[in-house]
This record gives sequence, structure tokens and C-alpha cells, in this order.
Amino acid sequence: MSYKGFERKLAAFLCTLLMLFACQNISAETEQTEAFDAGPFIIEHVIDSYGWHICGDGDKSVTIPLPIILFDEGRPVVFMSSKLHHGEAAYNGYAMGWEEDTKGHIVKLDGNYADYTGHLDEGETYENHVCKWDISITKNVCALIISIILICCIFLSVAKRYREHPDEVPSGLQALIEPVVVFIQDEVITPSLGKNSNKYAPYLLTLFFFIFLNNIMGIIPIFPGGANLTGNIAVTGILALITFFVTTFSSGKEYWVDIFNTPGVPWWLKFPLPIMPLVETIGIFTKPFVLMVRLFANITAGHIITLAFVSLIFIFGQMNPVIGWAVSPVSVFFYIFMGLMELLVAFIQAFVFTLLSAMYIGMAIGEEEHEESHEAVVEA
Repeated sequence: MSYKGFERKLAAFLCTLLMLFACQNISAETEQTEAFDAGPFIIEHVIDSYGWHICGDGDKSVTIPLPIILFDEGRPVVFMSSKLHHGEAAYNGYAMGWEEDTKGHIVKLDGNYADYTGHLDEGETYENHVCKWDISITKNVCALIISIILICCIFLSVAKRYREHPDEVPSGLQALIEPVVVFIQDEVITPSLGKNSNKYAPYLLTLFFFIFLNNIMGIIPIFPGGANLTGNIAVTGILALITFFVTTFSSGKEYWVDIFNTPGVPWWLKFPLPIMPLVETIGIFTKPFVLMVRLFANITAGHIITLAFVSLIFIFGQMNPVIGWAVSPVSVFFYIFMGLMELLVAFIQAFVFTLLSAMYIGMAIGEEEHEESHEAVVEA
């Protein structure tokens, strides 16, 4: 390239930059735009909602409306979330809460609500209270139903193929699912439960695939993906509670003896002040608590980090379009990188949750029975 050619390209590049800066200054003077706030943007995509947002913002947003189902004063109230116009209107006396303690909830307005516009003007007040019985089909509930349907379709089709072609080489979904089932069975369930593995395998395999599938669907940004189901502490809490009940009702005599009279511990840690029994009793409840928090925190943190990288484009773009365009490739790169990391985390968190559940159940079965099961595995 000649010197003059390089000079012309440099001049064109500088002119382009000057035009961009000029356009930015003109638009800043002639048009007042609302500043981008990364906090609400991230939180709105992580928490549950009454509609399934697809794209766009404000009045131009595309959202799949979901049914709102309330029981108010003993009577059912059913309407679609679109009636609330993205929280900017009331419908039959019901609206989205605007106060700190009612945000994200449906409230009932007492009084004149015909002129309600989704926010309060100066001096304007509305008496309201949260509807206690709210069983609406929210975004997470809808995602839960979709994941249940997918799991049933996948495993019923695989089971049907096993019945119809028991001697054929696995193919299709069967070839994809079978190695994972064998891996979880051989590396997680059997070492922890031994001869009792077949008894608890259906629950543990269902647990693994439910968590794994919803972790994957949470990474996919388009419908029916994008819901943060396993990043919802209510969902992870129910999963941990089920493991707690299975562990408790499967426990043997030795399990409770070890808790209240731990062998190998000095007597002065048991009597007169029962320190060790108290610690072991607390441990009964901290185990499911750890299961709940670990899954919730890891999945939610991954979503927040990826959304933060996307937000950088708009944050720097507000400062100047040129900086926004310059930051975009870096943000996209790290977004893709974090997406790949989330794929790994999706499997690891499902694996760890299943592994710990199997270990807790294995410990509850009883020490003697547990040792015999491990010996059987080693001999096999």
C-alpha cells in the first residue's frame, strides 16, 4: 500500500469518527432518552414474571401473556396478564404492585382505579393489598410444565424403543440418553447405595435429568428457553425438601444412633451438655439447605454475569456510540465464553445435586448395610 493510499484511508476513518461524534452530540441535544439502568434490566431477566418476555422494551415489547389466577374473598379471578399492559394499567381493580413490599405481586386496588396508569403522580394514593391466594401460571410455572412434557416425551420414546428393539444397537435419543444413564448409575447411585441402587435409581435419575434439562433451557435465550427455573430458590428448595424427606423416611436405626450417640466421640461432648448430638441434629437440616443454596446461587450467578456483559454494550453506548461499538466484540466474546462455561456448570450442578442426594440417602440407610453395599460393588 502506498503512502498516499494509507493517508486517504486514515482521513476517511477520521471523518467517520467525527461524523459519529457529531451525530451523538446532535441526538443528545434534540432527543431526551431514558438512561439505561443495568440493575433492573438484569433483575427482570432473572426473577419470575407474569408474562414471558420475548423481545423489545416498553410499549414495543413482545410478550407471551400468561393466565393470572387469584382467589379473592373466596371467589376465583382469572384473566390474562396482557390486561395489565406490562404493569401500566389496572384491570377490574387489580394491578401490579408499585411499592417496595408489593413489587412483582398482584395487588387489589380499593377505590377509584379507572385512571390508574401504572405509577403514582405527586399527591396521588391508592389503597391496596397483596392478593394472598395467587396461583397464577407465571413464567417459571410455564417453564416447569414445558420441561415436564419434554422429559416425558424423551424418556417414554426411549423406553418404547427399548421394548420394541431390545437387541438393536442404540440410535437417536436412545444413543444420547443411555451413556448418561449408565454413567449416573455406575458412578453415583451404585457406589452410594449398593444393593439398594435400583430402589432409588428412578428418583435420582429423574432428579438429575430434571435439573440438567432446566439448566440447559435457562441458557437458551429464546422461547421456550430463557426461564431461570433452577435459579429460583423456591424450586431448588422443593427439590432439596424432597431429598430431605426421602433421606428421613429411608433412615435406619443406626442412622439415628449415630446422630444422638455418635461413636468414637468423648463422653464429655455428649453429657451433660449434648454438644455433638446438637451439632449432628443441626446437620440434618443444613444438608438440604446446602443443596438448595448451591444450585440456586450457581445458576443465578451465571445468568447475572452473562447479562452484565451484555449490559456493558449499552452502558458504554450511552457514553458514546463509538465506545459502545468498540466494547461490543469484547462483550460478545465473554458472553459466548460464559455461555460455554454455563453449559459445563449445567452438568456439574445436576451431577453434584444428584451425588449429594445419593450420599445422604446412603448414609441414612445404615452404616452396616452401607459397608456391605460398598463391598459388593468392589467385588463386582
